Amino acid sequence: MAGNTSSPGVSVVSRALSLLYAFDERHRRLTLADLARRADLPLTTAHRLAGELVLGGALLRRASGEYVVGRRIWDVGLLAPVQTELRHVASPFLNDIHAATLATVHLAVRDRAHVLYIERLSGRASVPVVSQVGTRLPMHATGVGKVLLTHAPEQVRDRVLANLTRITPYTITQPAQLREQLVRVARDGYARTVEEMSLGACSLAVPVVAPTLSGEAAVVAALGVVVPNFRRDKARLVAALQVAAQGIGRSLGSHSPD
Repeated sequence: MAGNTSSPGVSVVSRALSLLYAFDERHRRLTLADLARRADLPLTTAHRLAGELVLGGALLRRASGEYVVGRRIWDVGLLAPVQTELRHVASPFLNDIHAATLATVHLAVRDRAHVLYIERLSGRASVPVVSQVGTRLPMHATGVGKVLLTHAPEQVRDRVLANLTRITPYTITQPAQLREQLVRVARDGYARTVEEMSLGACSLAVPVVAPTLSGEAAVVAALGVVVPNFRRDKARLVAALQVAAQGIGRSLGSHSPD
């Protein structure tokens, strides 16, 4: 919920943004009433602004009356540095991992208290994978999410640990247990999950470290694979991921900004 957007003095831009922010991975289609409620706007205001957003291509109104995010927003989003430079630099390394493992490969970044998937290459094995490019998923139940959570600010970790929702019977919902896992991720340099996001799917992930604007090295993304099981391949997969992540980090460090 955007919150307080119906208060006097809130700008038209803020109210329009609250309508766009009402959509997420679990709310891809919204009726006008739901849109107004989630944006915390009067129904008449939501109707007027939604109409203007439809005219501008930011929203699309289906024949059913439901609203969905318009193609124009997707086009603009692709121009963001996280979608352009990082994906461009990482692409050959992701393809190498994909060719070597035949697994589903993910590249993800942290978006506040969620993990945002910015690239995905589908594997050949039949593994249930819920992520798509642009999807935001819980950090505590995914391999890439656990890597990013390990290196997130303390206030982000506290927020995530206070809301550990159960997704499968194997999802970790005990804060103390997850904290122990995050310590191991920091120590070992990789994260793993076993059917915590989807039954029948296991994941491994490693951090991508690169220089930030301040010149200091930091975790800027996570690289991971999803497989049916680890068997005896875990060490090989982790090694391949780490080599690729190091390559991405070096390339980002030498890549000239736009």
